[in-house]
Amino acid sequence: MEYVKLGNTGMDVSQICLGCMSFGETESGFSKWVLSEEDSNKIIKRALDLGINFFDTANCYSYGTSEEFLGRALKKYASRDEVVVATKVFVKMRETPNGQGLSRKAIMSELDNSLKRLGMDYIDLYIIHRWDENTPIEETMTALHDVVKSGKVRYIGASAMFAWQFQKAQFTAEKHGLTKFVSMQNHYNLLYREEEREMIPLCIDQKVASTPYSPLASGRLSRGIGADTKRTKEDEIQRHKYGATEKEDEVIIGRVAELAEKRGITRTQVALAWLLHKAPVVSPIIGATKISHLEDSVDAIGVSLTEDEMKYLEEAYVPHRITGPLLPEAGWIHGVQVGKR
Repeated sequence: MEYVKLGNTGMDVSQICLGCMSFGETESGFSKWVLSEEDSNKIIKRALDLGINFFDTANCYSYGTSEEFLGRALKKYASRDEVVVATKVFVKMRETPNGQGLSRKAIMSELDNSLKRLGMDYIDLYIIHRWDENTPIEETMTALHDVVKSGKVRYIGASAMFAWQFQKAQFTAEKHGLTKFVSMQNHYNLLYREEEREMIPLCIDQKVASTPYSPLASGRLSRGIGADTKRTKEDEIQRHKYGATEKEDEVIIGRVAELAEKRGITRTQVALAWLLHKAPVVSPIIGATKISHLEDSVDAIGVSLTEDEMKYLEEAYVPHRITGPLLPEAGWIHGVQVGKR
């Protein structure tokens, strides 16, 4: 395993991050394809054995049970100081008022709830899951600064939003002497490169780390569009993200498969190697549901692509509709309607 600094910080993270959205209780109503605690533990244990020290979850993943599974597994298999744990806040967690968003009240309350579920005293990277149109950014950034100063959070990060929103948050923090975001968890892969227009250049300029989610386009880059799996049958999220461009994306998927066969490696390794070659990416988030998925991803770290190979993979790309930042007509995150549960 190789380790890199998380953006402009001194914290070391593995070049592969294990995403934990696929862990949790199916009874929570979040996703039907999540893994049981027993199966989740096997993947988390294997990740640690492979040298992965970076784990990403969220309060809304299986409505807290993902955090519970991760916390219990890490307590069993690792020392707290050896791992980097990220979780998120924003999505509605209860039907009562103040049950969602990025107000000071919501942040303080949800942070304590996450810490309790994880069984930890602090979060290494606390991420705002999306932009909150209903809370002044000054209030959000002040609350995040306070939780860092309290010792409950080490660093703060942001997730999918527009570049102007991210810059507004960073400017607000700098203007008032508050803690700034050190990472951006954005939607970025060979099938979705809209982030290259504004967000990626902004992160490079500001020395902010990119930790992309959906690096394999919900498996489409690793197994093709027509593959029949439990997730492809039940995961509405991936259909929302990629269903409208299947025909255009087939060209890129075909080139990934062609290059993988030529090089004698897997499609996963080609797709992740491409992403690891792109600044300012430091650690793509892998949502493994099988140990083999994890092992395949880790093997991508040693794969080097030539300039011509990178160009061949990229040149067939066509513009895609924006997916990630909250849009007025979208209003959902990870299959959950914002404002509903």
